[in-house]
Amino acid sequence: MLGELIRIYYASRRILKNGGTKVLLERGLAYLRHRSLVFKDSLRGRQVSYKDVLFISGCSLPHPTRYRVDHQMEQLHFNGVACDKIWYQLLEPEMAQCYRCFVFFRCPITPEIESFVSEAKRLNKRILFDIDDLVIDQKYTQTIKYLGSLSSDDLTLYNDGVERMQKLLRLCDGAITTTTRLGTELLDYVPRVFVNRNVASEKMLVLSLAAIKHKKPRHDCVVLGYFSGSITHNDDIRMIEPVLQRLLRENSHVHLLLAGMLTVPSQFAEFGDRIIVQSFQDWVDLPELIAKADVNLVPLETSIFNEAKSENKWLEAALVKVPTVASKLGPFQEILEDGKTGFLCETFDEWYAVLTRLVSSPELLADVAENAHKKALETHITAVTGHKLAAYLRTVLAPSIAFLLPTTNISGGVNVVLKHAQILRSTGFDVTLLTEQDQEPGFVDFAGARFFALSTRRTIVDAYFDKLVTTLWTTCPWGNAYARAKVCYYLVQNFETDFYEPGDFFRLVANSTYSRFPNLRYITISKWCEKWLKERFEQNAVYAPNGIDLALFQYGARDFSNEKIRILIEGDSESSYKNIDEAFRIANRLGRDKYEVWYLSYQGRPKPWYRFEKFLHKVSYDQVADVYRACHILLKTSILESFSYPPLEMMATGGLVVVRPNGGNLEYLRDQENCLMYRENDIDHALECIERLVSNPKLRETLIENGRATAYARSWETIKDQVLQLYA
Repeated sequence: MLGELIRIYYASRRILKNGGTKVLLERGLAYLRHRSLVFKDSLRGRQVSYKDVLFISGCSLPHPTRYRVDHQMEQLHFNGVACDKIWYQLLEPEMAQCYRCFVFFRCPITPEIESFVSEAKRLNKRILFDIDDLVIDQKYTQTIKYLGSLSSDDLTLYNDGVERMQKLLRLCDGAITTTTRLGTELLDYVPRVFVNRNVASEKMLVLSLAAIKHKKPRHDCVVLGYFSGSITHNDDIRMIEPVLQRLLRENSHVHLLLAGMLTVPSQFAEFGDRIIVQSFQDWVDLPELIAKADVNLVPLETSIFNEAKSENKWLEAALVKVPTVASKLGPFQEILEDGKTGFLCETFDEWYAVLTRLVSSPELLADVAENAHKKALETHITAVTGHKLAAYLRTVLAPSIAFLLPTTNISGGVNVVLKHAQILRSTGFDVTLLTEQDQEPGFVDFAGARFFALSTRRTIVDAYFDKLVTTLWTTCPWGNAYARAKVCYYLVQNFETDFYEPGDFFRLVANSTYSRFPNLRYITISKWCEKWLKERFEQNAVYAPNGIDLALFQYGARDFSNEKIRILIEGDSESSYKNIDEAFRIANRLGRDKYEVWYLSYQGRPKPWYRFEKFLHKVSYDQVADVYRACHILLKTSILESFSYPPLEMMATGGLVVVRPNGGNLEYLRDQENCLMYRENDIDHALECIERLVSNPKLRETLIENGRATAYARSWETIKDQVLQLYA
């Protein structure tokens, strides 16, 4: 808490110094609103979104933040990329789960951000750093003359911010910046850099066009304008002071407009009211102010720092049809076509010659102003430039996949999805878990992996997915309708039509999903499902076998001689296709002097007539193996299974299996080889199978050995590549 208060103090001090009272008040109110809504370690109480990009700003200066956060967001929105922004001190850990990419703008590292970056990278999210100035290393900032005027404390604070920005930069996967020279320098800190030049927003364009309309023709004077955005630019204007003084002395119709954070040189006092001074203007008023000038002056001292600066001053002037005369340096040299869209100067003589020519040639001023305006509209506004930024992000983002579940409640089908998600994440996929269940966002733990589940009912889902996987018939309509998925799959794990009794309307709707959506790609983990999808619906499903986590389902020897034989019944009593009633019609006939019955259910509860010694309800997945190892024989009576997991899990732990055959267990179970199968609806035969296992040690030994071999052949590690091929 103390550390946070200290950071708030220094941040407030910096914001007040750079942005003024207004910006400090805005940031403070935003911080308080955020803190009043956030619950510890959760996103409850706030509107939750899942989008492509989150911009995180650490810059207290409004001008750079507008260009590098707001304008880039607008570029991306023009190109269908969904974005949000946040002040860096309001970043919450769970936000790492809710976006595909994070762009830190001029952000200093903090312990919280370092932890955030680490978690985001674990999730295969991309971390980028955006910077528009060389304020990432003291070897650059020590060239800024203005810093020599700072107090020792302020300089220490400034340098600390520089070093902390550099530390975060080095943790990032890449950088986005404004100029070629900046990009070259940044390659010393990150492996890749994309140059996305500063451009004007729609609002800037609207204000600029309005300023042009308000312009009044002027024939009695020519106004040279210098617009300073920072106190550090004092040295730049002083560079051409002699040229300006000479022009003013030789041309009585020339005026000089000095605006912004600037100390007016005393040498200009002799020119009286021909020197017009304007204080720093809010950006919305700047187009009108720049439009009052006839020529825009951008002198820059030669330095690596100035070479890295952007062409903002040319752009803002070009938008209001004011031509620019700039130092032949950095981006101005790259962007301006000398004599056509602006003028470039290196020496005092060139400055004098160009300005002398311009102040006596209104036709030339008008031509260059028109050319610059046209170029700005073609190359420097958000509406026409964002496609390159969007394309760059697509090249750096990890491949993304979203699984849409009906619920995150424990079940065999959910566990399969979570295992697939775990495998995909381990190979570099950005994995998202969505659920139709009306629930708060929260974590789902599975076999050592942790996933964050977002409800489609409570979340604004507006992100691009390379792959979207529906997992039950109820999820198909949402998945098929989601427009921002490149490929949509239907992971078929059962014949869901038979989940419902004849006459049930849901039976009809479930069945229609196997032929209703022509754009779905069918995939399955069951040979049986693959067969009926082809035969009944002419769907060519891609198949991969189901697997088992042998590290979780480890072997444990059973004692059949000195203790009661423990029978395990597993399944939901409320699901007719699980056929639990038949299991208990068998188990109820077992003598309790010799047998003990345990019942494991994730959903339904026991019926009054069930006889059992222990009921286990909603046991967590990582504890299920302990239940298997505590029992001798699994009695599995399901009528309908796409792939029956419990027999495989029981065999992996060294237990025995008595099953009723169905499409989902015949894929890997073999009667007399790794299990015993009883005839459908034949209670006596089931009891006979149980007695055979108890009385025949040699049969037990054979079934246990072959059962373990069956499980080992289906280890997830063994079939991992086949699972990945499902989503190829």
